[in-house]
Amino acid sequence: MALYVQKFGGTSVGSVERIMAVAERVRKFRENGDDVVVVVSAMSGETNRLIGLASEINDEPSPRELDMLVSTGEQVTIALLAMALQKLGIPATSYTGAQVGIFTDSAHTKARIQRIETDEMREDLNAGRVVVVAGFQGVDEEGNITTLGRGGSDTTGVALAAALKADECQIYTDVDGVYTTDPRVCSKAQRLDSITVEEMLELASLGSKVLQIRAVEFAGKYNVPLRVLSSFEDGGPGTLIVADSDQDEDSMEEPLISGIAFTANEAKLTLLNTPDVPGVAGRILGPIADANIEVDMIVQNVAPAGDYTDFTFTVAKGDYKQTRKILEETVIPDLGGGELRGDDSIVKVSLVGVGMRSHAGIASKMFRVLAQENINIRMVSTSEIKISVVIDEKHLELAVRALHTAFGLDKPSEDD
Repeated sequence: MALYVQKFGGTSVGSVERIMAVAERVRKFRENGDDVVVVVSAMSGETNRLIGLASEINDEPSPRELDMLVSTGEQVTIALLAMALQKLGIPATSYTGAQVGIFTDSAHTKARIQRIETDEMREDLNAGRVVVVAGFQGVDEEGNITTLGRGGSDTTGVALAAALKADECQIYTDVDGVYTTDPRVCSKAQRLDSITVEEMLELASLGSKVLQIRAVEFAGKYNVPLRVLSSFEDGGPGTLIVADSDQDEDSMEEPLISGIAFTANEAKLTLLNTPDVPGVAGRILGPIADANIEVDMIVQNVAPAGDYTDFTFTVAKGDYKQTRKILEETVIPDLGGGELRGDDSIVKVSLVGVGMRSHAGIASKMFRVLAQENINIRMVSTSEIKISVVIDEKHLELAVRALHTAFGLDKPSEDD
């Protein structure tokens, strides 16, 4: 007998038919003698509907009341799934985050889990009941309902698996696992049997939307075996996300690259001819940070004269106009001049793989492949297991496909 925590997202429970399908899937695990805790999101589109209702009344609703409102979406789903399981003859009990004992801090709309009570869940499991828990939510020490931020149901699932010491946390999504890149961009993308937590964190932070970053961090911190599976297809093995220590020596050697991530949500800004003096970077980025705008890649070049520098950085495309305004109205006057250039038609493409640690030449090969396709590189950023480049948006698909082939990630043809 094993204990599984299974999380189903909004599209997986988007209708009564889909909820019944989830119940059927859970029944198969129970028939095998396994214990199951199910974490569910609100039905697809419900959270947006609730937020829309709030905005009709108040453009800036109280975060506490917003949490109170949006948390009701999951309450509907847990009750319906418990009813579906009971209809199939499976004892089940539903719980909100507060009822099951998921305690968080008091940061409404973006709370973090502090502790989880497990006694009641264990009593239910020992009595042969399936426990159905509302994802995305908890309660602070004063009894206020809190939410974990969009995508927080993934975090709920992994946190419960850690607290219960489950054999595996299974995240059911629209896809049947983690792929070497987005199959919509590269038809030769293939599903990975396994990937390390570290690689998954990089892919998630670089544009892969399969899992929420916080959930992967939780899995790594508490060594929770995490598997991504399709909620629409039965029988597939999915992708297992494992701690680095679980990788054997051979898997560390091959392949060099596990995946290619990309994001089109990027914009680049350059301040030309700024003073090349200590503290200039802080004077440029300080007002941007004060506006709660996150900066991603940074490059600073020394101009030939030596007294001035060019300072380039990237931000999310949605922050582009506000960042330009801050630079024009605050930073440039403070620096006593400088020319501003911007570009919001760029993308970031990244290679990710633990094999980079023990193999040289990955970056040079990447640059050579892009050069052969006549793709100009605007910026470069590297870490121990990642290389990211900024290129023109129009070259995104060409770059991803060329790199996917060059690094041996293409799906084998049927003739092979």
